[in-house]
Order: sequence, then structure tokens, then C-alpha cells
Amino acid sequence: MIHDDQNAEDMQQQIIRETFQLVSKRDDNVCNFLEGGTLIGGSDYKLIYRHYATLYFVFCVDSSESELGILDLIQVFVETLDKCFENVHYILAELCMGGMVLETNMTEILTRIEEQSKLEKSEVWKMICAHRHQTF
Repeated sequence: MIHDDQNAEDMQQQIIRETFQLVSKRDDNVCNFLEGGTLIGGSDYKLIYRHYATLYFVFCVDSSESELGILDLIQVFVETLDKCFENVHYILAELCMGGMVLETNMTEILTRIEEQSKLEKSEVWKMICAHRHQTF
């Protein structure tokens, strides 16, 4: 049983690598749809993706799915994440940048995000005080 779990995880990692190789080589100005690779099911499946900063959001769908519908789904998902977790971009920036892992210690990441939040609040506070001083 453990051997089967390892084989499944190895296959999953291989699929992730192949998917990344397929989408990361593409220019940002080309179509966001491409035929699935050999591990993903070939021409019966499509990869539909969006690239945001250092992240790729990729869906593997069969030919019955609407490409534009899936692109819209990805857009809604990313916007929802951004609204629900206003620090998502800070968290991602602390985890990785330019495809390189920067930090994996959750405590360190949260500390840096708190520091960033305090800095933003102090800058907003300074702007409010400066604005009040100008109006009086």
C-alpha cells in the first residue's frame, strides 16, 4: 500500500513538472489554452491557465469545458482570494519571488507580514496627520 502511495505521489509530481514546463515557457501575450501533455491525457484534455506575478493557476479540463468559462473562474478565484485575504500578495512575496523560495518558516513569514502591516498603518497615519495639519 505504501508503495502505491509513493507511485501516485511520484506521478503527481511528474504531472506538475510537465505542466509547469508547458505553461512557463509561453509568452504572456499568447493564448492561455494549450493541449494537455502526454501525462495529462494528451489531446483529450486542455490546460487552461492564468499567470499572476510568480503564480500560475492551471486547470486541466476535458474538451466539454468552456475555455473562457474556466478563465473567468480563475479570475474570480484570484479576485476572491485578494478580497478575503488582503495580505495575499505580501504572503506570496515572503514565500517566493521570481520562482525562488525565500522563506518556509511560517512564524517568520507572519512576523514580516505584521511588520509590513504596521509600516502601512504608520504611513497612513502620517498621511492623515499631514492632511489634517494642512487643513487647519
